[in-house]
Amino acid sequence: MGEEHHLRPATIAARAGRPEAPGAGVNLPISMSSTFREGGEALYGRDDNPTWEAFESVLGSLEGGRCLAFGSGMAAISAVLETVPIGGTVVVAAGSYNGTRRWCADAAARGRIGVRLVDTTDARAAIAACDGAQLVWLESPTNPCLDLADLAAIAAGARAFGATVAVDNTLATPLLQRPLTLGADVVVHSVTKWLSGHSDLLMGAVVTADDALLEVLRSRRSLFGGIPGSVEAWLALRGLRTLPARLFRAQATAGELACRLAAHPAVSRVRYPGLPDDPGHALASAGCDGVVRSGGRTGRGRRRVCGVRGADARDEPRRHRDAHRAPRPVCLRGADAAVDAADERRAGGRGGPLGRSGPGPGRDCLGSVA
Repeated sequence: MGEEHHLRPATIAARAGRPEAPGAGVNLPISMSSTFREGGEALYGRDDNPTWEAFESVLGSLEGGRCLAFGSGMAAISAVLETVPIGGTVVVAAGSYNGTRRWCADAAARGRIGVRLVDTTDARAAIAACDGAQLVWLESPTNPCLDLADLAAIAAGARAFGATVAVDNTLATPLLQRPLTLGADVVVHSVTKWLSGHSDLLMGAVVTADDALLEVLRSRRSLFGGIPGSVEAWLALRGLRTLPARLFRAQATAGELACRLAAHPAVSRVRYPGLPDDPGHALASAGCDGVVRSGGRTGRGRRRVCGVRGADARDEPRRHRDAHRAPRPVCLRGADAAVDAADERRAGGRGGPLGRSGPGPGRDCLGSVA
């Protein structure tokens, strides 16, 4: 982290992880080597790569810990969950990312671990479930339902029971929430989404301030081969440089969408933490916001969004990849293309008016929470 802890996050994103030698380029070149000559820090490409390290420097500084890059979000998730001993117990947020819950269900079916699913919007119930657990897995906001949890309270309760606390910070990002400062032991990211921001790579990351845990996870990454490619790491680093600009513009867009959807007659409910009637509004006001989820009044009228991982978010019919599941509501995570698509449907007479119908409460507003 060096001397960057006192800088603003946007400045850290722009300047951390850059070469500092006189005459060096401002951007680190992509390291395409599988092996390295003796005498330096890097030896073999499954253990070290200068391009990863530049990305890790930036994200570690933003989160307030030390970072390890992985080949995908699931590789990062798996590495953390694999730290639970055989027969151990994991408490998992019931609304957490589907891949996390599938991993836990698979491990539980094989007798590898015990799993307790808990509603983490109820802090007392979540803390009570931590008794006897080795790991507590939290996610706030959850993907895709945007449930918020009191991370500080649950982390304190879990650690009182001796459990390690992991937080998936993919949707909030370290610009809106830093779980390590709230009592978490380790933070997990799907870099594929907000951090890289352009829907052109798969990557994951973990961040921790615990040196012993870091080395355990580093060993898992090497032994399981869950490493990122150097090109992907370089692209992710480039995306991370623009995260502040993308995220805060997306927040404004999400707020606009929330206001439009809340006023639309075909929408029964909008989940957006920036709206005063959202169940997560109080926590969002004290922490993070910037995403929106809405549900149509009929199952046939519900829509999904593709491209929510980057700047190309757009509103279009989208079949869930688990075809046997019932359709789920639309989930819009802030890009101007989503508003443009809404306006195009209005102009073309498709789907009913979603744009402004004139000034008034709940219509002409942006959604960032002060």
